[in-house]
Amino acid sequence: MKFKLAKSEKNWVLYDVGNSAFTMLMSTILPIYFNSLAESAGLTSVEYMAYWGYAASITTLIVAILGPIFGTLADTKGFKKPIFLTALAVGAIGCISLGLAKQWLLFLVVYVISKVGYSSSLIFYDAMLPDVTEEKRMDRVSSMGFAWGYIGSCIPFVLCLLVVLGHDKIGLTMGAAMLVAFLITTVWWVGMSIPLIKNYKQKYYIEKPKHAVAESFKRLGNTFKNVRKEKKIFIFLLAFFFYIDGVYTIIDMATAYGSALGLDSTGLLLALLLTQIIAFPCAIVFGRLTQKIAAEKLITVCIIAYTGIAV
Repeated sequence: MKFKLAKSEKNWVLYDVGNSAFTMLMSTILPIYFNSLAESAGLTSVEYMAYWGYAASITTLIVAILGPIFGTLADTKGFKKPIFLTALAVGAIGCISLGLAKQWLLFLVVYVISKVGYSSSLIFYDAMLPDVTEEKRMDRVSSMGFAWGYIGSCIPFVLCLLVVLGHDKIGLTMGAAMLVAFLITTVWWVGMSIPLIKNYKQKYYIEKPKHAVAESFKRLGNTFKNVRKEKKIFIFLLAFFFYIDGVYTIIDMATAYGSALGLDSTGLLLALLLTQIIAFPCAIVFGRLTQKIAAEKLITVCIIAYTGIAV
């Protein structure tokens, strides 16, 4: 039976198509551009790698602190969409501002702010899934989001590649070409977000109390108390911490690592583009397999493969 997405599900998937362009740019062209800024400032490849790693770690730490707070606020009536929009705005404005930051340290500061906005928007985006689909369709809809995100991000990425790699031929400096790339990515990201922003309706929520922020901290405290009693939830959260930290470390550091080793930039970027194309059908296939095989078995296979590749 053919799987069809409802309108609300399509709108949700489109945001993945949009924000994946940001992820693609941040994990591919951006580290190479930062490398050029660092080299012009006299930093060695070791220092470049270290500072890039520090920035990625600081971003992760900030989001780790904000995540639980935002998560509890997302449950409150009338809070999910406005804070999602705020996070999106911070990420989008930060993305454009990266093209204006020419000094390496300022560039890293803007990068951290932009990445925090992007990552925070995903907290609310993921929390929207129960509102746009049914529980039995979540695995399929989620996999469609990943799949179309992978392939959709290739469109702005190719445009950015053409501008950045061919900047001499079109009469642009590298800095101007990067600004154009940031603009392309931001317009794509925000444009793909509009259907979700316009049509999203929160179905599941807790009624807004008099002091919503204070109440969110109270509920957060109760959640931590309950986690200690629920062994399976605690183990899941601990496992997810190690899993997602490993995934994001490779995503954030792969291009920077290859660039520091002196690998050809064009080859690196084309390899990552190919990765996105291959990931498209794979995400769809795994989404379909969840109907026949338990998700925990599928993710075990993926983690084993991921570990082998990392080694």
